[in-house]
Amino acid sequence: MTLSASSVSSVPVVQQKPWHQALPVFLLLMGWVIFLYRDTARAIVTIWMRSDTFTHGFMVLPIVLWLVWRKRKVLSQRIPQPNVRGVALLAGAAFVWLLGDLVAVNTLTQLAFVAMLVLLVLVVFGSSVTRAIIFPLGFLFFAVPFGEFAMPQLMVWTADFTVLALRLSGIPVYREGLQFVIPSGNWSVVEACSGVRYLIASVTVGTLFAYLNYQSIKRRILFVIVSLLVPIVANWLRAYIIVMLGHLSGNKLAAGVDHLIYGWLFFGFVIMLMFMIGARWAEPEASSSTSNHVQLPRAPTNSSSRLAMVAAAVAVVLTLPFMARWIVDRSDNATVPQLLAPAVLSDGWMIVQEPLADWQPAFQNPSAQMHVTYQRDAHSVGLFLGYYRQQDYSRKLVSSENVLVKTKDPMWAQVTKGTQRVQFGDQTSEVRTGELRNLSTTGPLADERLTVWQIYWVNGTLTSSDSLAKAYGALYRLLGRGDDAAVIILYALKGPAGEGDRVLDEFVQANVAVIDGLLRKTWMQR
Repeated sequence: MTLSASSVSSVPVVQQKPWHQALPVFLLLMGWVIFLYRDTARAIVTIWMRSDTFTHGFMVLPIVLWLVWRKRKVLSQRIPQPNVRGVALLAGAAFVWLLGDLVAVNTLTQLAFVAMLVLLVLVVFGSSVTRAIIFPLGFLFFAVPFGEFAMPQLMVWTADFTVLALRLSGIPVYREGLQFVIPSGNWSVVEACSGVRYLIASVTVGTLFAYLNYQSIKRRILFVIVSLLVPIVANWLRAYIIVMLGHLSGNKLAAGVDHLIYGWLFFGFVIMLMFMIGARWAEPEASSSTSNHVQLPRAPTNSSSRLAMVAAAVAVVLTLPFMARWIVDRSDNATVPQLLAPAVLSDGWMIVQEPLADWQPAFQNPSAQMHVTYQRDAHSVGLFLGYYRQQDYSRKLVSSENVLVKTKDPMWAQVTKGTQRVQFGDQTSEVRTGELRNLSTTGPLADERLTVWQIYWVNGTLTSSDSLAKAYGALYRLLGRGDDAAVIILYALKGPAGEGDRVLDEFVQANVAVIDGLLRKTWMQR
């Protein structure tokens, strides 16, 4: 049985009007989002351009458009209907963007920006259309430069596996932190050895592969998990092979460019093998053909007025974060803070000119800083205060760039890290702990070691957590208390049997009130 020509031509008539109304509105609202949040969009593209880890971001949008185009027959059967409830979700994403912008967290603002673009589809076209293209919309989040937070843990795992594999191979290894020594030379695990590039690339491509080749949710999830685990294990093997090549060749191979070539060639081979094996269980895509007698949903009679109302609400909601930001910025203080180290502290601690060690924490662009050494009897304590005010994306307290020691520091290396509870006046707080080793192999500085404590001070609140420091900063800014915050770093010579920790604890118990008072005085001089 076939449809007459008049019947065929009448099918799209019901559909065309809602789509012709909704598409222009969607494009206008999307342009409004990109215009308002252009700095966030520009930051995403800038990271794509400067970082090889996220260059794949340039391909995400074309892939998303292609995936949506593949669903055009399915979409032609759906009638776009504005979703008023989606406006509340959009407002939530806008608020998350505001919080991220207040504390200059790129990942949070960028995720919120992409979420707003995705939610626009729900708001303008409705849940039926959104369900049809839910994967392409979700895949759009791969455009966000996200994942480098895993780098420190990946580096530790790589070092753990490499050292274990070397020992199982009969090679003696002495390890401290991410540095280890074998008879043929010294090795260290740095950022390039973490495998985060391989991991992000594998998960991105693996997710797309699973969607296109499998139909069952179970197989798709399983393959994504495999694409997550395979690059991690492959990177461990890569690191081990590179060290073995260097060891067996007298360090003539697996260095410099060879190091990168072996890494990418090995990774490419492993990923290709993973896809070849995964393709053996591919499931054919279900036929997208539909009956000629499809019962199309009826478009609501008041769709035009409802669409206009929703579009106006969305335009206002998207603007609210900038109004709130303007109000918050007006309450901020623009004066430059000043830190002056007291010459004498409590319990006999006195400032000395001779520094305890030739080391300084790698905290970038503080508004003010103080780095001095105090001495009592035969013990010395270094005190570093990095004070931050009017924080932005180039000057902020919590940042991946702010560390005790950079991994490529030629003089110092952090060999341990941890946490411990310390009494600060009338409250007990957790501090980050670490041990630093001087990399000099000769002279009086050979094997010099420091015990280091680190904690954040955010508008009078102490925390060692990056996340809590950011959360407190956003909360206090919204309450009109400004964004003043500081890092407190104390260090002493390690000495025998935990002597460094004991000296630092004595210093804190005697002088925590003085340090807090100094920071509060700086805060009040706003």
